[in-house]
Amino acid sequence: MIRDLNRYPAYRDSGVAWLGEVPEHWQVQRIKTVFREKDERSGDGSGLLLSLTRAKGIVPQSEASNRIAGADDLSKYRVCQPGDLVMNRMQAWSGMFAVSPCEGLVSPDYSVFIVRGSAQAKYFEHLFKTPMLVDQFARRSKGIGSGFNRLYTPDFGAVPVAVPPIGEQTAIVRYLNHMDRRVRRYIRAKQKLIALLEEQKQAIIERAVTQGLDRSVRFKPSGIEGLGDVPEHWEVVRLKYLLHGQLANGIFKKKDSFGRGVPLVNVKDVYCDDFTVRADDLEPIDATASEISTFRARADDIFFVRSSLKLEGTGRSAMLAHCGGSAVFECHLVRARPRSSRVSPRYLALFLNCPSARDYLVSRANTVTMSTLPQGVLAAMEVVVPPLEEQERIVDVTDAGIRRITSAIESARGTIHLLLEYRTRLTADVVTGKLDVREAAAQLPDETYEAEAIDDVEALLEAGDLGEEGDLVAGPEEVGA
Repeated sequence: MIRDLNRYPAYRDSGVAWLGEVPEHWQVQRIKTVFREKDERSGDGSGLLLSLTRAKGIVPQSEASNRIAGADDLSKYRVCQPGDLVMNRMQAWSGMFAVSPCEGLVSPDYSVFIVRGSAQAKYFEHLFKTPMLVDQFARRSKGIGSGFNRLYTPDFGAVPVAVPPIGEQTAIVRYLNHMDRRVRRYIRAKQKLIALLEEQKQAIIERAVTQGLDRSVRFKPSGIEGLGDVPEHWEVVRLKYLLHGQLANGIFKKKDSFGRGVPLVNVKDVYCDDFTVRADDLEPIDATASEISTFRARADDIFFVRSSLKLEGTGRSAMLAHCGGSAVFECHLVRARPRSSRVSPRYLALFLNCPSARDYLVSRANTVTMSTLPQGVLAAMEVVVPPLEEQERIVDVTDAGIRRITSAIESARGTIHLLLEYRTRLTADVVTGKLDVREAAAQLPDETYEAEAIDDVEALLEAGDLGEEGDLVAGPEEVGA
């Protein structure tokens, strides 16, 4: 169906340099002729609190975040109705628009618009997310720094757009809903594959670090809750006895310290497929000689996440690979320095990330507004330790399996990237009149559109990380040093 799409029969100059040519029968109008802002406030603060999200549109606030709404006075919140267009004024430059599917309350810093006359609001939601329009919104946003720029209603309303007839708007929305459903279905299939591969990886690690490679050996009870039997000749040792020195928390630095200096092992670096942090990937931070000495990160050090907004993020760990120069680690991490005469750092990293160890750490986290893992819990954790030579064999075999699975996972993620890029380009081409979908839309079967959940893949993509749970971790301002 996509291959059969063509350009419109005739185009004309829109009269707007950045807009270029538009289909001959489309009108060029300013946004203010299509939408009117409304400013209805809650008054008594009653109503469903809603959030505008990048990946899911307008959803109940409870579905958008685990955080409790910090609104001091809900009476000032804006009321939106089904079909209203909601704009995040501080993020309009990044395409934060959505049509509300329900009645509720949105932030007073959002703008709520209703359609003037006849128009398909969902068509304009698609249009306002295209690179062409996003660029115009960015140019017209005002403030200090892009993160704090606001797009005010007069500036938003002054932007010219190409507007197809209402019937064509409906056809375009129908077509894009159909294509979105197909893309989401493909992405969901890839996500299921990734989940299965992750399960296989965890099974390989668990089997190797708890049972070894030789199934003919005698086994004994491990004495560790939830672990079961282990090879008879293996030891069970508390983590603190496998380390040089004490566990240590990292350095606290403000945002203006980033961008120069020595490499910093950050929380997001620990969320990696193979539990290996690579120095070349680290962001630099400004640190004094004294700070470098106190918070030094060395090759083979293991770093635990001690503070997480979600319970499942607590205690995640990874090992720092070769580190040629000085490096430090940040305050939401705990550093453990393995004693190589007792345990292979890589074996320890694998053991700490097996399901049994993860369950132990998660079950012992303290959770209030966020989850934290005390150093005492880490120090007292029991580790199953084979002889060193056997540890190395386990590492070699397990890492080979992890590499194969990681390669397959990366391939699946690459396909997801391409699908999302394709959807973005197709949407832009359709809503700006570069492709004519009228005939294709007319041939589509009648179906109720419900966006199939694809986890938070879009949000992760836009955050620059498709693979892991960087959003699980609290920022410095939420935890403190």
